[in-house]
Amino acid sequence: MQRIRYASAAAALAALGAASAWAAQDAIGKDLAATIALQGLPCDKVVDSKRNGDSDYTATCRDGNRYHVFVDANGRVVVKKL
Repeated sequence: MQRIRYASAAAALAALGAASAWAAQDAIGKDLAATIALQGLPCDKVVDSKRNGDSDYTATCRDGNRYHVFVDANGRVVVKKL
C-alpha cells in the first residue's frame, strides 16, 4: 500500500512539472509575440520558440513567419525576420 502512495505521488509531481514547463513555454511565446508585434511585424501567435542564448530566441509564428529576437550590445531589443 505504501508503494502505491509513493508511485501516485511521483506521478502527480511529474504531471505538475510537465504542466509547469508548458505554462512557462506558453508565457515565453506570449512575450515573444508581443515583442514582435511592438516592432510592427506580423505574428498572431508564437507556436514554437527556441532559446539560442541569454535574451536570444528564434520564434515561429502560426502564420509561418520566423523571427530572431535578441538584445543587442546597446541593450535594445532587435527583431529580424528569418
